[in-house]
Amino acid sequence: MIMIPPSLLPEGLSDRLPPQAEASARLARRVLDTVATHGYERVMPPLAEFEDTLTQRLKSMRAQDLVRAVDPVSQRNLAFRPDMTAQVGRIAATRLGAAPRPLRLSYAGPVIRLQANQLRPEREKMQVGAELIGSDSVAAAVEIVNVAIEALAAAGVTGITIDFTLPDLIDALAADALPLPPHEVEAVRTELDAKDAGGLAAISPAAAAYLPLIEATGPFHAAMARLEAFSAQLGGAIDSRIAGLRAIAKPIGWDITLTLDPTERHGFEFQNWFGFSIFAEGFVGEIGRGGSYAIARADGADEPAMGFSLYPDPLIDAGFGGESPRRLFLPLGHNPARAAELRADGWHTVAALSAREDGAAQRCSHWLDGAEPRAYGEQGKG
Repeated sequence: MIMIPPSLLPEGLSDRLPPQAEASARLARRVLDTVATHGYERVMPPLAEFEDTLTQRLKSMRAQDLVRAVDPVSQRNLAFRPDMTAQVGRIAATRLGAAPRPLRLSYAGPVIRLQANQLRPEREKMQVGAELIGSDSVAAAVEIVNVAIEALAAAGVTGITIDFTLPDLIDALAADALPLPPHEVEAVRTELDAKDAGGLAAISPAAAAYLPLIEATGPFHAAMARLEAFSAQLGGAIDSRIAGLRAIAKPIGWDITLTLDPTERHGFEFQNWFGFSIFAEGFVGEIGRGGSYAIARADGADEPAMGFSLYPDPLIDAGFGGESPRRLFLPLGHNPARAAELRADGWHTVAALSAREDGAAQRCSHWLDGAEPRAYGEQGKG
């Protein structure tokens, strides 16, 4: 691994060189091509926006958490996007506010954050995803989850795990079936996130009533059975949510592992009734997430939406998307028409500019011998 001098680039930022840069573009293209076959059309929001308009839509981040600068033209504060979902929501609510719903949009591009997380040191990363604006129904969730799985499969990812969550479950229960004083709600969320039964019971008797939710975590079908038993104790208070999860899980292929963590909130601060994380065998941490949320329309009303985002950098580092193209060295005096035919057939050609050039040094696997490609090492060359 080549180390980058600390003075060359800011901490957490790095270059991608050949062939990893090509692999990144190829993997993003496969995801975008897959979602396009389901009717998702691409948008390309800018890398930076005015800080006040961006932070209004970033419900899970504050202005001080963003990389910011002053726009020399307007003299207003700019913020570099830490997430593209909020920008897609802005586009849907304004520029495409009159477009028919449901509106299906896709995107790909870099995002940058002020600080990296503990699992990965990069502050800049690629984000690729799709958003369905105008519905947060079970049918929309079924589509989003399965399109995400199909996109990852197209990128060559196997061993996929989908972890479902119900981000606003605690708020809903605290307001009705299992009342909590307002000052205890956040504490209950924190202890459930940590799966700390002792800490939860210590808050209050009312908080202890949430203990069965810790048990309703793990492999999907067993966890769902425990969640159904908990709902029965509450007179069916969350039966509709359980039915929704079952409907979402039903069409997912047998080769996908399903798990449930109904109270997971970290990273799902802006989602409402449904969320999911995506994991892949051999990778630490999630490679994507999604769920239902609401965007603020120009008239002030909330509009339902559903979407997913993938963060493919770990996949690229592991070699996904890195299939080497067939590179063909074209010696001086080659036939340009034949070279064009070979490019149309999928070859990548590298033309000699002088007689001293070595095609193998240019990472070419073949050279053009008259009209036909010949592998280096075959008789007559190399």
